[in-house]
Amino acid sequence: MNRPATGFSLIELMIVMAVAAILAAVAIPSYRQYVMRANRVDATGALLRLASAQERFYLQNNRYADADEMADAPPAGLGIAGTERGYYALTIDSDDLALGYVVTATVVDGGPQDDDTQCVGFSVDQQGLRLAEDSGGAANTDTCWR
Repeated sequence: MNRPATGFSLIELMIVMAVAAILAAVAIPSYRQYVMRANRVDATGALLRLASAQERFYLQNNRYADADEMADAPPAGLGIAGTERGYYALTIDSDDLALGYVVTATVVDGGPQDDDTQCVGFSVDQQGLRLAEDSGGAANTDTCWR
């Protein structure tokens, strides 16, 4: 008695592999975009913490802290050395620290956010004005600060 052949043919396996490859080609870039968007919180959270620390510093010293005082512990400084995950570098810019400041977070070269061309720089000032820009220097605040 002849038993019928069981199992999968080579063509059936190739079709399954092709479908899996197409699904992976669609899913992996979408996932990467999601991860980059989620990692932007490293910049926005650090900037908001830094702005809050600047206001406390101003109440005690009648001026805002400069970049040299950023990492020093309060009350001599802000107590913030960088972003939580280290994906962004923080800087404080100001012409007159008695009047205001601009805190900026920029993508660290070679880091996980290096491919994020939509949001390469974030900033917030003493009035709470939030800005962001893409790799071409164009404003992209609505996309980056959500």
